Amino acid sequence: MTTPGNRTRRDFLIHLTGLGAVLAAPRAALGGRPPAQATLPTRPIPGTAETLPIVGLGSSKPVLEIPTAGTEPLAAVIRVLLEHGGRVVDTSPRTPEIDAEFSGVLTAPEFRDRLFVTMKINTNGEAAGVQQMRQNQMLVGRRTLDLLQVESLRDLDVHWPNVLRWKDEGEARYIGVTVSDNRQHDRFEAVMRSEPIDFVQINYSVMEPQAEDRLLPLAQDLGMAVLINRPFMNGSYFGRVSARTLPGWVSEFDCSTWAQFSLKYILAHPAVTCALTETTNPDHMEDNIGAAFGRLPDEAMKRRMREYVLDF
Repeated sequence: MTTPGNRTRRDFLIHLTGLGAVLAAPRAALGGRPPAQATLPTRPIPGTAETLPIVGLGSSKPVLEIPTAGTEPLAAVIRVLLEHGGRVVDTSPRTPEIDAEFSGVLTAPEFRDRLFVTMKINTNGEAAGVQQMRQNQMLVGRRTLDLLQVESLRDLDVHWPNVLRWKDEGEARYIGVTVSDNRQHDRFEAVMRSEPIDFVQINYSVMEPQAEDRLLPLAQDLGMAVLINRPFMNGSYFGRVSARTLPGWVSEFDCSTWAQFSLKYILAHPAVTCALTETTNPDHMEDNIGAAFGRLPDEAMKRRMREYVLDF
C-alpha cells in the first residue's frame, strides 16, 4: 500500500490526473517538456576545456530494477538523455550479475562512445577497492574511466592513494568523492580542503539546501566540478508535495511541474555542474530535462521556494 510518505513521482501523477489519463497522455501533455530537438545547456569542468550537460542520470536505483524489469527501461531513459545532448550517467558497483547486464547497456553500439560514465568505489579494504576498480573498467569496457569517485567517504584514507595513482597512470581522467548525507558534510568539507579533487558529488535540493551554506561555495573557490545527488530525496520529495498545489508564481521561472521546481532550484546555483536524476520512465526524464530550459530562479525567488516547502 502506498502512503503519503512514500509516493513516487508515478504515484503523484496518478494522484493528480487519474491513471487512465496518465497512461494515455503523450509526452508533451505530461508537464513541462524540453523544446523539440533542444540540446541541454552545458557547464565547464573547472580548469579544463571540457563541458558537461547540466542534467544527467543517476543509475543506482534503476540498475537495481534490472533483475525484474530487464535492461530496456534503463536503455530507453538513456536514449531520451542522448536525444537532448545529455551524456552523464552516474553508476555505483552492484552485484557482478547485475553489473554484467548493465554493462551490456553501457557498451552497446548506440551508447558506447557517447556517454560520460562516472564510477565509484564503495567498499572497505584496499584489495576490495582494487577489485571494484577492475569491475568498473569491465563495466564500461575500457581501461580509462571518465570519473572515479570514492562513495560516501567510505574507507577514503585507504582508497585515496590508489585513486591518485590510477589518475597519474591514466586509468581515470578525473577523480572525486561523494556524500549523500548532511551528517557527513563537516568531514566532507575537510577532505575538500585537503585533497586534490576534480569532482565532488553532494546531496542538494530545495528541501535539502544545506550544501549551499559552505560546500557549494567552497567547490567554486577550489575549482571543483559539482554533481548533485538526491534532487528528489530518493523519491520522498514527491510524497511530501503530492497533496500540495504548485504555486502560480513558478511561471516566473518557467516551471510547470514539481520535479522542475526542485531541479530549477538546484541548477540556479552557479557551482552546480550537473544534477543527477534517477528514473526508468522516459517521460519523467523528459520532464527532468525540461528544467534546464527557460529561466532559473534568482536568490530572492529561491528564498520564496524554500519558505513555500518549509512545512511540507
